[in-house]
Amino acid sequence: MGRCNGRCTLVGFCCLQLIAALERQIFDFLGYQWVPILANFLHIMAVILGIFGTIQYRSKYLIMYAVWLVLWVGWNAFIICFYLEVGHLSQDRDFIMTFNTSLHRSWWMENGPGCLVTPVVNSNLAPEDHHVITVTGCLVDYQYIEVVSSAMQIFLALFGFVYACYVSKVFLEEEDSFDFIGGFDSYGYQAPQKTSHLQLQPLYTGARTSGAQWFQKPRHEEGHGLQPSLQ
Repeated sequence: MGRCNGRCTLVGFCCLQLIAALERQIFDFLGYQWVPILANFLHIMAVILGIFGTIQYRSKYLIMYAVWLVLWVGWNAFIICFYLEVGHLSQDRDFIMTFNTSLHRSWWMENGPGCLVTPVVNSNLAPEDHHVITVTGCLVDYQYIEVVSSAMQIFLALFGFVYACYVSKVFLEEEDSFDFIGGFDSYGYQAPQKTSHLQLQPLYTGARTSGAQWFQKPRHEEGHGLQPSLQ
């Protein structure tokens, strides 16, 4: 029962992780942030691997899923530090999120709750084929929305890591116990052999027949050797 509860809980956390990753992937696509898009794709594949390993009792898949969660926590911690500009990180470095292929940042920068976007006409600051806008009136700044999203990913990843280690440990213990009782020792298995309780004994008859005739004598009778019977 405890094992079933652990498996069901892990599958539930994996489903929550999958939903959160798909939601984040959509908004990163809208913001053309290619590095987070690649990271989200790898995370989705790892979560699917974790679900498959949990359902199919594959401890190796769960170990791979747990290792990825450690990397995923580190990536989201970097995202938090990036948007909060911790240390030498700055949001002016677009190449960190977009491979330097566009000027787009977070989709929430222009589409956050209460944000009012005003285009600036004839601005000399706009690069070629781009325009300058001003964003005002946001109830929550976009960087805090990204921070909350990354913090939620870390929260789900930590719980998923704990349950993945627990369930994989249970699977490994069951495999070891099954090997100990000879569950996989197919070559050592021998089919039961039938034992006969009867033994053939020679029977010698008169002159009318040549040779000896054999009859079956119970083994429990005295004299288990070959005994001739003369008539």
